[in-house]
Amino acid sequence: MAKVFPFHGYRYNQKQVEDLEQVVTQPYDKIDNEMQKKYYEQSPYNIVRLILGKEEDRYQSAADNLEAWIKEQILIQDQKAGFYLYTQEYEVEGEKFVRKGFVGLGELEAGEGVKAHENTMEGPKADRLNLIRATEANFGHIFMLYSDQKNEINDLLTEVMEKEALFEVRDEDQNLHKVWQITDPTLIKTVQEKMESKNLYIADGHHRYQTALNYQRECKEKGWKADGVESFNHRLMTFVNMDDPGLKVLPTHRLVYGIADFELNSFLEKVGEDFRIKKFKQKEEMYDYLDQNQDKKVFGFKAETAAEYYVFEFENEKVLAAVEGDFSKEYKELDVSILHNILLDKYLGIDKKALAAKSNLDYIRYRNRALEKLGTGKYQAAFILNPTSVKEVKEIADQGEKMPQKSTDFYPKLLTGLVINKLSIKK
Repeated sequence: MAKVFPFHGYRYNQKQVEDLEQVVTQPYDKIDNEMQKKYYEQSPYNIVRLILGKEEDRYQSAADNLEAWIKEQILIQDQKAGFYLYTQEYEVEGEKFVRKGFVGLGELEAGEGVKAHENTMEGPKADRLNLIRATEANFGHIFMLYSDQKNEINDLLTEVMEKEALFEVRDEDQNLHKVWQITDPTLIKTVQEKMESKNLYIADGHHRYQTALNYQRECKEKGWKADGVESFNHRLMTFVNMDDPGLKVLPTHRLVYGIADFELNSFLEKVGEDFRIKKFKQKEEMYDYLDQNQDKKVFGFKAETAAEYYVFEFENEKVLAAVEGDFSKEYKELDVSILHNILLDKYLGIDKKALAAKSNLDYIRYRNRALEKLGTGKYQAAFILNPTSVKEVKEIADQGEKMPQKSTDFYPKLLTGLVINKLSIKK
């Protein structure tokens, strides 16, 4: 059951940092070298210097910067404890959406308390653990989903949106992010009570959640005590209703490269054993077929050497019995499972080892960009996917299974630097 708490958040002092767009960033795991360089150049107070510094001892540098920024009042703490209403206005392929959530501290729960749908890797967890050890702070939010079919919690927060926001910023894709503080004790208590009956599902932030659990265990082993709610027993989270029509999951498309013996006709012959193949002259025709058949297992395909576009419609469910591992029927029937186990592994030899080594496959968000990349000379083919549904995410997480990598893209990402939680610990 979800236990959530208001807190005294740290925010950028807008008297000292007027343009917040120059200091907030995408989540740390979305920041490549080029973005890191850009963020460094934007402002000496950009949050990247705390979450993904380029100094030799970047963890100590982050701790020193955080201490200095608080001392210089670049970052100031809200005097009243509260939740923070967080909305994101965004557009996907010409359609506009508003996603609503609220920021608070969530109680850490090991085991079945919080449900995950992705596996975690040791490298990122070690990196984030070193950062929290040095700074004793939460910077990035864990993106948590809960189910509220009647939309009761979001309806409670609607009145808050009628007031002027604390601040608003646009991200690199021109999505509009707005934040309000909620300090009304009655409203806070009502939200807490309604959340108590909810199960939580991690949308984004699996590594950060596991890191928080590891840090909590480490603190307890040292005999440290939590000092109030802003402690190692709780973690900065943004809570979003999975039943809200403003929540969208985008697909992540695949680009194939480095297959030594790839030959289109031979590949299509193999595909024809398990899929019905449809051929189109225009990409828009392929897109339309994918869009209109999201209830089926369909995959768009374009080879770099061919002018035509293809759709592969999965037919032979018997072949799923050969998928290695003790997986449920629901897992095996996921689009991404069929893609990875049949189209990539069985037909192209891109197996789990290749995926782990990050060879032969790159990932990209937008389908037009995926097709454009075929013209760069690096890639041999592109697979265009339909999105994984939130319902599928919930089903897999409920069964304790983990989806293949890059199964979900919850868009837009939660910005880092809007609200920070500084831990209070008695040592």
